[in-house]
Parts: sequence; C-alpha cells; structure tokens
Amino acid sequence: MREIRKLLIANRGEIAVRVARACEELSIATVAVASEADRNALHARVCDEVVEIGPAPARESYLRGDRIVEAALARGCDAVHPGYGFLAQNAEFAEAVEREGLVFVGPPPAATRLMGDKPAARRAMQAAGVPVVPGFEGSGREDDETLAREAARVGFPLLVKAAAGGGGRGMRIVRAPADLEEALASARREAEKAFGDGRLFLERYVDQARHVEVQVLADSHGACVHLFERECSVQRRYQKIVEESPSPLLDPPLRARMGEAAVAAARACGYANAGTVEFLVGPAVGGEKPFYFLEMNTRIQVEHPVTEMVTGVDLVKAQLRVAAGEPLWLRQGDLALRGHALECRLNAEDPAHDFAPSVGRLLLVSFPAAPFVRVDAGYETGDEVSIHYDNLLAKVIVHAETRAAALARMDRALARAAVLGPTTNADYLRAVLAHPVFRAGEATTAFTARELAGWRPPAAAPSDDALVAAALAEFLAAEGRAAANGAGAGAGAPDADRFSPFARADGFRVGGA
Repeated sequence: MREIRKLLIANRGEIAVRVARACEELSIATVAVASEADRNALHARVCDEVVEIGPAPARESYLRGDRIVEAALARGCDAVHPGYGFLAQNAEFAEAVEREGLVFVGPPPAATRLMGDKPAARRAMQAAGVPVVPGFEGSGREDDETLAREAARVGFPLLVKAAAGGGGRGMRIVRAPADLEEALASARREAEKAFGDGRLFLERYVDQARHVEVQVLADSHGACVHLFERECSVQRRYQKIVEESPSPLLDPPLRARMGEAAVAAARACGYANAGTVEFLVGPAVGGEKPFYFLEMNTRIQVEHPVTEMVTGVDLVKAQLRVAAGEPLWLRQGDLALRGHALECRLNAEDPAHDFAPSVGRLLLVSFPAAPFVRVDAGYETGDEVSIHYDNLLAKVIVHAETRAAALARMDRALARAAVLGPTTNADYLRAVLAHPVFRAGEATTAFTARELAGWRPPAAAPSDDALVAAALAEFLAAEGRAAANGAGAGAGAPDADRFSPFARADGFRVGGA
C-alpha cells in the first residue's frame, strides 16, 4: 500500500477538472500542468498548484513526459494521473513515472503496450477465447500483393486499419477490390504521420454494427470485475457524441457473455486499474447477436460518467484506490444496473459549417441545476476556447428510471443550457435525441451519416435578453478576474458543494468508491 497525498494531473480541460474533483473528495492535494495559453484555464484554477510547462499555444507541451515527471518530482508529488488521452496510453511515459518512484494511476506498462498494438491484441484475444472480427494480422509489413490476396480471403467489404491506430486515423473502408490499392496507400501515409508507424492489418467490415463497450476494474492482486456496458454507436467521423447505459440492444444473456469476455480480455493482458473493452455487435444471425473484440482502451474514458450513474461507483476514486495498492473491494455479485443514463458531448463547433471548431471568449456559460442532471465542464464564463485544444466544452449527463425518461430529461437539460460566444452542437444533439431511429434504440455506427447527413441547424437570432445577459456576464467575469489577480493557484475555485463532480446529480449522489 502506498498513500497518495499529492497528485500531478498530466492533462487539461474537463479531464483534469474531473480528476481534481475526485482528489478533493479524497483530500489529495493536486498539481495542474498548463501551457502559457492555459495558465488561467479552469483546470489550473481548481487545482492547488500549477506548473507552467510550455509557451502558448504549444499543444505539444502536454505531451512532454520528461517535463511532467520533472514537475511532479519538483512539487513533491506521490503520483501522476495521465488523464484520458495524450499520455494515458503511452507505456514509455508510465515507465518513466515509475522509474522515479512515483505511482502511475493507470495500468501496467506491459498491458498498455500489448493493447496498443492492435494485431498483437487480436492474437492475445483469440488465445483467451475472446471473439474477434475475421481478419489478417501478419507482421504489418506485408507488401500490397500479399494484402490483396489476404483481403480476398477475408472478404469485402473490409477495413484497412493502422496497427497503432486510434480515433479513426489510418482506417479505411474498402467495398471492392479495385479500391484496395489506394486505401492501403492513404491509410499507410496517415498512420505514419499520426503514429510514426505505418503497419497495417485487415478486418472484415461489420455493416449495421453497434458499438458497445464494457467497463472493467481490476486490482494488482488478480481481482477483476466488469461494470456493465455503455453503447457508443452514435458517432461522427469515428468520434463518439452520445453514450448511454445500459445499451438498448443487449438482453441479460448477451450482457453477461460480453461482461465475461471483457474480464477475460483484461486478465489476458495482466490488466490493473480502470479500462474499457470495446466490442462490435453485428446483426442477429439465427436469433443470436454476434459480438467481436474491437480494442481495449487502457485508461478511463470520456464517457465513464454514465457507468457511474447506473452503478453508483466513482471510477476516478476507484482508480486512485487501486493505484495505491488496495485490493478490489467490489465483487461481481455486488454490482447491479440502476435505471438509465445518457451522456451528450457539448462541443464548441459549428454544425452549419461542417462542424468546424468554433473559438473565442465564452460570454456566458450556464447549465441547468436540476435533479439527476450532472455536468462535467472544462470551461466557465469568461474562459477562452482555443483552436489549439480539444473543443469539448462539457459533458451533460442525466439519469432516470427509464430510457424514455432519460431522453426527456436530457432534451430539457440541453434546451436550458446557455452558451454565448462560440457556437455549439446543442441543436444537433437534440436532433439526435428526437430522431425516431435513435428513440427506438436502433441506431448503428452508420446512424449519423445515413439519417442526419442533410441536417441543418434551425435559424434563430439571439434575443435582446440574451444579448443583455451576455454583456452582463462579460462584465462580471472581468470583475472577477480583476479581483482574483495575484491570488495564486486555485483562485476562483468553486465552493465545496459545487466542487463535487456529482453535485448536480441532486438526490442521486454517486458513491461506492
């Protein structure tokens, strides 16, 4: 057992804010890292200390593992939490943290390395009895002639995928043999640029698939449980935008089989801490819905709050306890699904212009404070949305007894959310929620492309009241910044009640960890 008293959070935005809030509840001191552009960002304000790690805008500052480790040591930290992205799935960074005697709040580097190599992960899953999509791994360095021969064996349509891929980069759908050569060339170029690794492999393309992932939690003593599933089929350009739990697709027997497969996957790579095993579920064949291993995300994910809402387990606090060496306090029989939860990703983007990022000063940010509505935000009124960083403003999460009630609650929450300044995708999210295919629980990964390709936002001009509110909000924000000038790290942090990540879930406070 190792006590964690002070933690460096190696990320930014709502990611870092979420981790800081869990630490506040555990009385763990926090250190934020920030580029020069982020020195006054919300994640820097809510942490106890801030270390500036690079000039503006320098997105790469957050990727400098050496500087982050140096900062953790200089500030007397016991541990480093890598957040959800950036360094979270970098085995070399985890090893560097551990070499300095610090606790890495994440899985063992060997597990990250194995699951980060997609062909190796496929082979490991097959050995563990976890179903995988038919395909061809090879060495990843095969010439195009060999890949064309294997593609004919796998069958069309198929996917060309980067061995070190993620986020849809280095991936191409190929529907006919004549298209394969160009797909291989473009996927290889993109993979080399994005990951420095041009290796490719092939998988059969599962049409009309559903994207269902299973949350797992394992300790370093050999115990592992799953916390049921989240459905993430509603995506744009391979990026998830709406998630829910439980999946409307799964019945209890299929849910049990997928949970068991996820635990088997975690055990096969020697996993510890929180992770997510992602599956594709294909159309029913003979009454059975086949499911296939897609990949394992060796980190906590953006959509983790929906699992927290239906299970009552705080996953970030669980991460910290497992990282400190505690044995798992949960058994599979202790866990049960309660009600239905939805999460929508509210992004600063303009749906009228091909979802281009929208930047600038946030003149007003206001979310509804309502029972069973939780908002995990990375910005507040007066903050600046930069072109250089992720455009996720906030995650709006709701919980209700039924899926229909959760849909209605989410629509109300989005309708009452006020963001003045950058354009958001709120209207698009409401269109998703209102669509009959989604409401019927039948959305596949092709849903947005097939059903909402021609969607346009409603024309609406801001009311006089909105403009007055924006002006007043800007004035008050400027006054607040002036009053806090020179107050040091943590100035302007919310009070204790607002600081809880579950404060907006009135009457349903997530615990268990």
